[in-house]
Amino acid sequence: MNEAAQVKDASAGLAHASFAEITARRRGRFRRYLYQRPRLMDAVVVAGYTVLVAPTMVDAILQGAWFAAALLAAVACALFLRRSFPVALAAFVAVMEVAVTLLHPWGSNVSAGLWFSLYAVAVTHTRRFALMAMAAATAPLALLYLLAAVSPMESSFVHADAGNPGDFHLLTSIATGATIALSNVIATGIGISVRQRREHEQEVGAWASRTASLASVNERNRIAREMHDVVAHSLTVMVSLSDGAAVVVRKSPDRAAEVLGELSRTGRTALADMRRVLGVLRDDAGTAPRQPLASGDSLAKLLEGFRTAGLPVHYAHTGPALPSDAAFQLTVYRIVQESLTNALRYGRSLGRVDVSIVRAGSAVTIEVLDDGAGVGGPDAADGGGPGSGSAGTGQGLAGMAERARIYAGSVEAGRSGRGWLVRAVLSWPGDDHPDPDHVPQLQGRA
Repeated sequence: MNEAAQVKDASAGLAHASFAEITARRRGRFRRYLYQRPRLMDAVVVAGYTVLVAPTMVDAILQGAWFAAALLAAVACALFLRRSFPVALAAFVAVMEVAVTLLHPWGSNVSAGLWFSLYAVAVTHTRRFALMAMAAATAPLALLYLLAAVSPMESSFVHADAGNPGDFHLLTSIATGATIALSNVIATGIGISVRQRREHEQEVGAWASRTASLASVNERNRIAREMHDVVAHSLTVMVSLSDGAAVVVRKSPDRAAEVLGELSRTGRTALADMRRVLGVLRDDAGTAPRQPLASGDSLAKLLEGFRTAGLPVHYAHTGPALPSDAAFQLTVYRIVQESLTNALRYGRSLGRVDVSIVRAGSAVTIEVLDDGAGVGGPDAADGGGPGSGSAGTGQGLAGMAERARIYAGSVEAGRSGRGWLVRAVLSWPGDDHPDPDHVPQLQGRA
């Protein structure tokens, strides 16, 4: 398994674990305790059923119906299997409750076993199957009481006398059958609700895992893009500065000192940027700066550094100032940096490099045009050196395009005369409202 897959799996696992913790806290302490101990929960269910049918068991024993009491005890023991065999348990309980009713009519809570078994069926099976199982399990006992109400039965179901007229038994039988059916419907409905809630929790958990994985991929892409910009720019400028210093050190020591000073500043800036970018990968990153790089003063320093490295940069800014949003300024900064880096690496016989930033309404247009005979342009971000003929890997142009898309923009690059032109258009629908009396400014430097 490669490192990217490990990071993805780790982030997804953390998201799933976090959601599981949230779900567990929602259950409460007592429910969470029982949820984590399913066998104990089964024992609680069996104990609850035993309490509900205890009066019927005692009354059956006192009347000599030992077999009916034994059947109720068998149902209680069978409830331990409600997780493993819910459907078979529901069928068994339905048969046992009919038998108990025939042996000892009018016992209280005889149908309680079906509540728990039908709940187990509804939790583990689809809604349609659960409703069908509920109807099949309810019908025998409900029909038994209905037949007792409308048919002349010579059993203990009906004893019409002065104290208990036949109409009373009729109403009692109908009410008992309806109560059994309604209680089974409620138990099944609760099970269906629990199943739907659990499925929803699983879907949300899966969504959280997918979102964490996507966020991890986006963060890796962002870090890779930032590292490319930092390393490609800094190394290119430092190589050019060191080559220039080697040439002028004997002829102009003062100029060489300036070049070496810029070389040192470029190296320190690169280290600071790498610390900022990679700081998010460590929990113990301490006070490593993580804020986006602002492009106001930094853009001016960037241009000055390229001039020191020997690139004849001319800069012009037209219209209001750039939006104050740090992320937007970083996008502008990186596009200019990448374009100038490629001009420095691949341009030949450069006499002029024009950098132009124009803001008109919500549109910000960035153009970098050189007059050299470069061999790769912005597509040559990662390959070869000046005049090498390598076309690179295209990561530089791809990175600029990705940054531009964040602001509904686009990047175009290609030949313009004998030089190379990079043109990026960004859209800023933010809340920056320039002064209406602001006069567009034009700045330049030879």
